[in-house]
Amino acid sequence: MSLVSINLLTYNGSRFIEKCLASVFGQSYLKIEFLIIDNRSQDNTVVIIQEIISRANPKFPVRFIQNDKNTGFAAGHNQGISQSKGEFVLCLNQDAILAPDFVEKAVKLFSEKKDEKIAAIQPKILRLNEKLEPTEIIDTTGLVVLKNRRIIGHGQGQIDKGQYAIMDEIFGVDGAAPIFKREALEDVKLPFDFAQGINSVYEYFDEDFFLYKEDVDLAWRLRLYGWKTFFAPDVKAWHARGAGDSAAINYISIIKERRKISNFAKYLSFRNQRLMQIKNELPSLFLKHSPRLFFKEIGAWVYVILFEHFTLKVIGDLIKFTPKAFRKRKIIMQEKKVDAKEMGRWFV
Repeated sequence: MSLVSINLLTYNGSRFIEKCLASVFGQSYLKIEFLIIDNRSQDNTVVIIQEIISRANPKFPVRFIQNDKNTGFAAGHNQGISQSKGEFVLCLNQDAILAPDFVEKAVKLFSEKKDEKIAAIQPKILRLNEKLEPTEIIDTTGLVVLKNRRIIGHGQGQIDKGQYAIMDEIFGVDGAAPIFKREALEDVKLPFDFAQGINSVYEYFDEDFFLYKEDVDLAWRLRLYGWKTFFAPDVKAWHARGAGDSAAINYISIIKERRKISNFAKYLSFRNQRLMQIKNELPSLFLKHSPRLFFKEIGAWVYVILFEHFTLKVIGDLIKFTPKAFRKRKIIMQEKKVDAKEMGRWFV
């Protein structure tokens, strides 16, 4: 049996953590190492975790690390990946709940597919309602990148009527409950020069992002390096996604969704989208899709200037982080294994 590392990153998650932990401890697959990393929670998350661990009597080893500052989603998970040893790594959100056979089915699919280039499996993620009860509303079946580089969750918001029942190759995994092959993560990691988190030696997720879009950035890099990702409908989880990140594609709906998310999220998403493109764009595809890209980019900046003045501080951040993004890009372009024709399949 393969060892699976479940890395759970927590931050002010007292509302979610009990159900999340119960779903991990209830897994049918037992060759697991469970690493919980708390990013300096200010609520009673740590107390709840300690109480649950003390009474859970888990059937696999559990480690609990408490950071002395909030290092962000990217650095926190880099810390977990660096300190875990499993052949497969599940990077778990605190507001997600796993089906009891989640890990068992995911590991089985990796072995049954017999494709050495499978980097990750995307579960069918459904929504949790306000009471954190499972629903049949689809949260995501994987990441989709449009030609204008807008990112949407495939199937998001639809009622699950079995329309997503076939295992299929997709662009990449959403960050709520992705399970990765360690070999793939090690192949696409960036050198320690870029890693700023606590005890993270290499950068798997981009730590300059802090949070938001780091999952898309990693998915893009995996694709560029020739790795594959599959959606697995029988591997299920539920997620209490906040507002935003909808599958809306018309601009009125996009604006309505954007108004629901926090100013901090708007700012980071706007900044990280542009850093991600600097790192990963292929020139020929950029030119091919440039009419849609420029139309979207002009519209985004006009909207920010008129309605989101707080987001304009992104200009200073882009000046600060762009040189480093170009240094990362140089490494990525040197190591990439696929051409523009192959990458072009994934922009719809």
